[in-house]
Amino acid sequence: MYKIGLKLWSINKNYIEEAKRLYSENVFNYIELFAVPDSYNDFVYLWKELDIPYIIHAPHFSVGMNLAKKECFKKNIELAKETFKFAKDLSAKFIIFHPGIDGDIQETVGQLNKIKEIFEDLQDKILIENKPYYALVDDLVCNGNSPEDIEFVMQNTNVGFCLDIGHAIYSANAKKINQFEYLQKFMKLKPQMFHLCDGDFNGVYDGHKHIEDGNFDLKKIINLLPKNSFISIETPKDSEQNLFDFEKDVRFLKNIIQNYV
Repeated sequence: MYKIGLKLWSINKNYIEEAKRLYSENVFNYIELFAVPDSYNDFVYLWKELDIPYIIHAPHFSVGMNLAKKECFKKNIELAKETFKFAKDLSAKFIIFHPGIDGDIQETVGQLNKIKEIFEDLQDKILIENKPYYALVDDLVCNGNSPEDIEFVMQNTNVGFCLDIGHAIYSANAKKINQFEYLQKFMKLKPQMFHLCDGDFNGVYDGHKHIEDGNFDLKKIINLLPKNSFISIETPKDSEQNLFDFEKDVRFLKNIIQNYV
């Protein structure tokens, strides 16, 4: 059956008690933890105390990592070191990287291979995530916005794949390609896990909406995914005190699965 993931940032100690409650109630099955730069020393012990499985998400463009730029390599390695420390301490199943922005996909491949060499003991856990066509900054173009880009990275680095459903839809729209035909091309790459939210089915810019607050055809989308999929729910957190909105999103999603899959 589907495994549902709660997406949090490593600095989100405010949600720890809520995460414990929801996990004990079988609302979700794992935490996908975004490794905020310079947070390991102050926060890893809090997450380590939880008896919950983890997936780790590496930093991305908005916080200083860009695998598409040669001049970012030194900083990327520093951020990767902290990411892999989180992954090792929390026995993470996967470690997700973005391909970068406004650069060369071959540079992404080169940097990923160097990261794999440095962190050899965890290299089999690395997944590359697809991106929208447009970044949210200055309409820069994202690496990894197409099935061809992702396949190129996978073939030349031997990493796995995390399919972000919304990113694929927004990229298809930017290129005026049928959204579900585009998703089917990504599915042929056999993703190990998925990111899911609701959103603007005709939009081109990345946006994350609560389940049933957008117009994605979630019934059709869920039916594309294998029954044993890891699905991280990437919806907004409306409160700093509770995760009631996430709980509601999961309830809506499980209702779709129960009635339409």
